[in-house]
Amino acid sequence: MLGRAKQTERPTARLRNPKRTRERLLQAAFREVYRSGFQSAGLNAILANARVTKGALYHHFGSKEELGYAIVEEIIGPDNRGQWLRPLQKCKDPIDALIGIVQGLVRPEFVHGGCPLLNLAQEMSPLDAGFRKRLATIFRNWQEGIAAALLDGQKHGRVRRDLDPAETAGFLIAMVEGYGSLAKNAQDPRVMKEGIRNIVRWLQSLRAPGQRHRVTDIEGPRWKLLSGTGGQRALLTGRLR
Repeated sequence: MLGRAKQTERPTARLRNPKRTRERLLQAAFREVYRSGFQSAGLNAILANARVTKGALYHHFGSKEELGYAIVEEIIGPDNRGQWLRPLQKCKDPIDALIGIVQGLVRPEFVHGGCPLLNLAQEMSPLDAGFRKRLATIFRNWQEGIAAALLDGQKHGRVRRDLDPAETAGFLIAMVEGYGSLAKNAQDPRVMKEGIRNIVRWLQSLRAPGQRHRVTDIEGPRWKLLSGTGGQRALLTGRLR
């Protein structure tokens, strides 16, 4: 009897803190979706990991799709802003800031599971307009945030003026996600490290001509004086000469 009393009281006690319950559901759902994909993510596994009832799930989310939308809007979107856009908002040099961000991408979970944003985009964008629109907003804000930082760098003489900020930002995102996909497929961190070295070299080529700067990559810092022609050559070859 005592055991049964505890089981009936537990959901009631949890619902007294609905924000905490909802957050547990979101975090458990994110982990399950990241591990299995949205379509294969099991509600029973999410409920078990969140330690809540099915009634609590549907109290907060009307459907599995609504839960997925919340993952995009409340976890993936804020994570992307925190990782990429916040460091760029108050930086003095956008190239230095971007290099620092890119170098932080060598993480075991990124290599093993890939980018959560790209994973969902590849799986759900062709299937569900709700996912597609929400994910497109994150990609658009990501590109616009990088472009704004590059434009500011151009105004202050730190970034080459011959670059189109929006196109350059889009190319950076494509490289990051592309190398992430290659590393995930290979399940090899060396693939990601090689990609980051190439991205860092390309980012260095975006500096304004004549600036003496620190060339930093996975293997350590060195110094290089870039000329305009050298920067363009580095852009094409992926190498600093």
